[in-house]
Amino acid sequence: MEIRHATNPTEAKHYTTDQLRERYMMERVFTEGEINMLYAHDDRMVIGGAIPTSQEGLSLSATETLKTSYFLERREIGIINIGGHGTVQVDQETFELDKRDCLYIGKGKENVTFYPGNAENAAKFYFVSTLAHKEYPTQKLAIKDAEPNHLGSIKESNERTIYKYVHAEGIQSCQLMLGMTMLEPHNMWNTMPAHIHDRRSEIYFYFDMPEEGRVFHFMGEPDETRHLLVSNEQAVISPSWSIHSGAGTSSYTFIWAMAGENYTFTDMDFIDMKDLK
Repeated sequence: MEIRHATNPTEAKHYTTDQLRERYMMERVFTEGEINMLYAHDDRMVIGGAIPTSQEGLSLSATETLKTSYFLERREIGIINIGGHGTVQVDQETFELDKRDCLYIGKGKENVTFYPGNAENAAKFYFVSTLAHKEYPTQKLAIKDAEPNHLGSIKESNERTIYKYVHAEGIQSCQLMLGMTMLEPHNMWNTMPAHIHDRRSEIYFYFDMPEEGRVFHFMGEPDETRHLLVSNEQAVISPSWSIHSGAGTSSYTFIWAMAGENYTFTDMDFIDMKDLK
């Protein structure tokens, strides 16, 4: 498991392009037949991806990094399948996940295994795990059952649909908040005007992009922004002090995941466009 230590905005002002990518990007989320994971010290979030290719499956392991006897001993996890049909076994329960379906697994489940479905269209399980102090029930929410929230406009180039999976009025959790934003064709902007939430860190994972497509992901303090050039199926760590916004060369979809002190969407500090630099 890769380790990323937390950073501060004063240091970030002096980072080169390579240093920005080394500290804030997970460039390879998926590898066939493996589970890739990154431990971010920002609110102790674990980001990962699994592509199971054999019927033996891929088991989520605590590894030496967590210093626990099993992965979810003191954690919870949210999983979204971005590929073909696949299966997740949680102790003695089995959950079938199609593309964009979500599965939440609460603290205390000892065995989590990812299994493949259609070999011609591999399942790709993207997940984010956060610390947990209480056990909540394991729950699946299929994309067809998720409530869509339509926002934006063609005029502003940000017509999009937001699906909230894990949050106070949806699947219950301790810290994790998880959802997905799908931009309509010919739209490219997300999360603009920008905001920060100083009590929560956030992870953006971009996917459903063409091979040559890119997203210019903007980060940094509002008065001194930076950008990262993001390809398909890459993730970005957004510290609590940073904005998180993007514009693509084409439409795209991204999964957002948050954790921290507050469990609400109302603690955002919006940044006026005239204050962005």
